[in-house]
Parts: sequence; structure tokens; C-alpha cells
Amino acid sequence: MSRRNNFDALRLLAAISVIFSHSFLIAEGAQKHEWLIRLTGNQSILGLTGVFVFFAISGFLVTQSFEETGDPLRFLAKRALRIFPGLFVAALLSAFVLAPFVTTLEPGAYFSRPEPYRYVIGNTLLDPTVHELPGVMFVNNLVGLEINNGSMWTLRVEFMMYLMVLGLGVTRLLTLPMALLLLALGLTCLHFHALDVLGGWGWLLGFFAAGMVLYKLRATRIFNGRVALLALAGLVLSVPLREFIPLFPLFGCYLALWLAQNPALPVIPAARFGDLSYGLYIYGWPVEQAVVWLLGGRALWWQVFATALPVTAAIAFLSWRLIERPALRLKPGARRPAIFPSSAAPQRA
Repeated sequence: MSRRNNFDALRLLAAISVIFSHSFLIAEGAQKHEWLIRLTGNQSILGLTGVFVFFAISGFLVTQSFEETGDPLRFLAKRALRIFPGLFVAALLSAFVLAPFVTTLEPGAYFSRPEPYRYVIGNTLLDPTVHELPGVMFVNNLVGLEINNGSMWTLRVEFMMYLMVLGLGVTRLLTLPMALLLLALGLTCLHFHALDVLGGWGWLLGFFAAGMVLYKLRATRIFNGRVALLALAGLVLSVPLREFIPLFPLFGCYLALWLAQNPALPVIPAARFGDLSYGLYIYGWPVEQAVVWLLGGRALWWQVFATALPVTAAIAFLSWRLIERPALRLKPGARRPAIFPSSAAPQRA
């Protein structure tokens, strides 16, 4: 499959944006000074838009993955190998390497408690309620007890989206009309608080479904400069309209996928040292917490970000080389050729 695209670069930027925004939250206990939240008038932080872009790319690539795999069990195995091996090791390192240095408990007391073991199991099983460890407090603010929940909460929703695609594919409902219906539902969830009962799945559905729709329309002339200019104008106007997040699935997600596949743009070799985006995402929060703890809990946001980013990148590189890439080599291949071949398809989803 062609690698003439910038999906890797966009995912890398999205992961870095999450680390950037979290540096404000960890250092200051709030994000009111974060750049995008000030620019949009308290509507969205940069890291949140990074999550939106992640879900749009995922909707595009995971829909493609199901159609190209041709078998439900193989598809599910590929998706599980993408998430769980790296996540399991990250949980182990947080519970049994980072936390023992930070905790106020004696080593014997800490390791004899059930919480570290429940933490590893819970996080590996995508339980968003398990995110603190006994005696561990990095900084004295609202998020000082959190060892991972700044990023991990979206992984559960991501896997729910995978299962949704699987269910639609098995029932032969993975179609453009269904993708449009899901996009409409996702947009509705962003506008009406009564639908908060659907939780994170409903709130992030519109961004994932936008990727699904654009994948289904990729063979049309949907990706062109004129549409991109209209999308850019819509995104800019959404700020004074106070609709930045509700309209992002339509405008922001389109722009992200247009940039990823625009043949006129140079291809950025973002995966030259491996696909680091997932490692950056899952290790960014605990590394930033460790940085602020080492700095005595009085660090500025830029100190946290500038120190944590290279450290997280190094850990992400090791995670890719030692954990993620070996796991992905176990991914079963497609049973049949792609039903709808795409010249802009990336190497992996």
C-alpha cells in the first residue's frame, strides 16, 4: 500500500499537542492559560483537538482495515495488537517503576497493597476508573493524584469504536448511509446535553464517523482545494459562533484528512524512527507528572513540556522497537485483496 501521505505526521503532531496541553494542567492545575483555549474563548484546548484528529484518522483507517482484512476475527486481532501490548507495558512501568519512587509508603507496604496489581489489570482492560495508586501524589493540585487518566480515558472509547466497526461490518451495514447516520448522531450528541448518557462514545462518535464518511467518499472529488478552503472558513467562523467543538467533525476533521492525503504536499518522514505517536500518547502524562514531581511541584508549564517531550519520545521509541512493532508483526494478513483499493492508503492503521 502507498505511503505517499502524511497520516504519520498528523498523528505525531496530535500526540505532541496532547502533551503540550497537559503541561498546563499538570503544572498549573488548570488550562485557562493554554494557547488554543485562549484563542477560542475557552472552547477547546489544543490537546483536545489532537484527540479529535486521532479519532478522525482512526475512523478513516479502521474502516479501511475492516474492508481489507476480510475476516472479523482477524480484524479484531489486528486492533487488539495495536492497543493492548503497549498499554500493558505502560501500566506495568507506571505501577512498578514510577509509582514506587513517588509513593510515601515504604516499598514493602506499597508492593503488598492490592492497588498496583488492580491498576495494571484495570488499565489493560481499559477501565477508566482505575487511575490512582496508594501514597502517590506528584503535585499539590487537582490532578496531582492522577498517574495516567489524562490520556487513557480515550482508549476505551477508541476500542468501542473498533467494536462498532466490527459489528457494522459483520452485519453488512458498514456503508456510506450508515456512516452518515452515525455522523449525524455524533453531531447531535455534541449539541444536546441530554445525550450525555451515551458517555464518551457519543461525545467522540462524530469525529470517528467523519473519518468513516470521508473514507467512503474518497473515490469522489471530495478532497480538493476548494472544499478545503470552505472547511477552513467554516472552522474559523465556528470560533465567534461559539460552536468550535460541535462543528469540528465537519470542518476540522475534513481539513486533517485533506492534509494527510494531499498529493501536492511533501511527505514528512514522521515514521523514520518508528511510529511513535501511540507511545507519546500513553507515556506523555506519567512522564510529565514525574517531571513536575522531580522539580518539586513548582515547575512552569514550559519547563514541564520542554523536559517531558524528549524523554517521552525516547520511551516511545523503545516502546515501538521492543513492544509495539514486534506485536504488530503478529497481525494476521488480509484474507482477500482490498474491496475498494485506495492509492492514499497508509501502511498501517
